[in-house]
Amino acid sequence: MFRDRSGDLAGGAPLRGYGAAVTPGPDGPLVFVAGFGDANRVLRWDGDELVDAACGVLADDGRHAIGVAAADLDADGREEVYVHNVAAFGGTSTEADLLLDPEPDGDRWRDLFSAPVNRRRENYRVGRSVVAVDRLGTGRYGMLVTGYGSPARFYEVGDDGGVTDLAETVGLNVVTGGRSVAAGPILSDRTDVFLGAERGPNLLLRNIDGTFVDVAREYGVADPEENARGATLVAPDGARSFDIVCGNWKGQNRLFVREDNTFKDAAPSSLARPARVRTVVAADFDNDGKQELFVNCLGAPNRLLTHDGGWSQTGIGDALEPEGMGTGAAVADVDEDGTLELVVVHGEGDAQPLSVYSAPNDGGWLRVRPLTPSGAPARGARVTLTTDNGRQTRVVDPGSGYLCQMEPVAHFGLGGADPETVTVCWPGGRERTVTDPDPRTTVRCSHPGG
Repeated sequence: MFRDRSGDLAGGAPLRGYGAAVTPGPDGPLVFVAGFGDANRVLRWDGDELVDAACGVLADDGRHAIGVAAADLDADGREEVYVHNVAAFGGTSTEADLLLDPEPDGDRWRDLFSAPVNRRRENYRVGRSVVAVDRLGTGRYGMLVTGYGSPARFYEVGDDGGVTDLAETVGLNVVTGGRSVAAGPILSDRTDVFLGAERGPNLLLRNIDGTFVDVAREYGVADPEENARGATLVAPDGARSFDIVCGNWKGQNRLFVREDNTFKDAAPSSLARPARVRTVVAADFDNDGKQELFVNCLGAPNRLLTHDGGWSQTGIGDALEPEGMGTGAAVADVDEDGTLELVVVHGEGDAQPLSVYSAPNDGGWLRVRPLTPSGAPARGARVTLTTDNGRQTRVVDPGSGYLCQMEPVAHFGLGGADPETVTVCWPGGRERTVTDPDPRTTVRCSHPGG
């Protein structure tokens, strides 16, 4: 399936890194890679190669970044980037997080936590993953930072630039061994959160009018005997509801399939087979109209599963990486040619170069970019494509994988199908339908209220 495009990375020096997130830049997507004791990297496409554009507060050399996510917290139409720094395994850290806000030109950034209004509001609690949550369906996001042995944080930004932790107020101050998150319309049209935990049960945080209640046991996804790592949402048959894929550390991996008012584990052996799983990514890499599942394993061969009525393992090609110390992975169309690139981050124990892969294909494609009322990416929106060959469903990623976040675009491979309609359902339930979209284009879908 995959061919190695790591030669497209300018420089390509080894990095001890962890999470990665994709956010729009002024000249195309930016892939923010968290450096753990190394400088962060911000990759952008420059003609015929990926170059590192990080400097100053973006690079933040010397701190230990792990989880990262982007969203528009201040409703100015541009995404902020939250970087979770940890200098301890659990509890509290000596290093504060960053909340990076782009200036209007997009070339300069500032840390909102360093503003005078936010004095003593920095986060020193140790967690892992970060996820963007539009809890009220207004297009204004907060950032949930999982806690590892300490309560989780949930930060929102006021009109004065003040950053406030609302976790206790909205029911997100959960204490668990929080590892991964996968968010979206899991139980409703709102943004719900699956939180994969270590040394205890997973959480399924249901959004009820902007506050959250754990219903994991009720819905059958608690799985208390396993130790969760990567998680993502998939709807391989085009269903309105999403299944939850959860990779576990040295345990049985799960495919929680929605059945009526519960979930059942339906993982095939090729997925369930134990390994030191780090991250899982769902995307249509070969543009054949069906999603694949990339399972990144630490110090063992990675896996790729394809869906044709059910999930089965397929040839992964150059992305096998049997000795790779993978820590995170993100997906984006970095060169904007209609084919997705997979960026794999390494660095568990020792520095390793980043890897970039793509799948050769000649299939058609359609990309959908839903927007908030302010014109920022509408993370958490559900996008349904109907073609003359069936239906596909995606969620615009608020956070998934492990420590990571994918590009804020619903990418659909078409194979040889013709697109008929695209329906976007924003967090909160408002919808808009576009008819007869042109293939091989990106549809920008404005919010019905903006």
